[in-house]
Amino acid sequence: MGRLVKPDNVGKTRDRLMKAMALTLRGLATRPSLDETARDMAAFLALALHEINETIDVTCAAWEKRDYWLKADQFRRDWLWVQPAAVKIEAIVLEDMWAELPGQMAGLAGRLDKVVLPKRNTLGEPWVGAYAALREKRGLEKTYSVR
Repeated sequence: MGRLVKPDNVGKTRDRLMKAMALTLRGLATRPSLDETARDMAAFLALALHEINETIDVTCAAWEKRDYWLKADQFRRDWLWVQPAAVKIEAIVLEDMWAELPGQMAGLAGRLDKVVLPKRNTLGEPWVGAYAALREKRGLEKTYSVR
């Protein structure tokens, strides 16, 4: 049997999430007021940051297996900002601390300034339903099944 090749590795996932976050941040900055869409956008940022954080150790484990310890340590240092940003944005969304969102957006924009978005939007609107997903992930909303 041949090798199983996974076409969507963690690096590509991280890149896709960074592009989706840049698109979301751009859209959130142009929202005239805090509405359902803006809340979904902010929640998506938190979810995406958490997902990016989960990819860091996977990447580093592959390098450490090959004894690239310095490269793995440098990579972890480069992405150290992700977890605190995710926790802070999640707290802003779930605890209704919306006055702090612009400061977090500015910090996140600095991290995403090198992300190049495609000319055509191939990502769609990745934030749709993110607020409900975040609340469900944290156990704040129960999902009911129809019997």
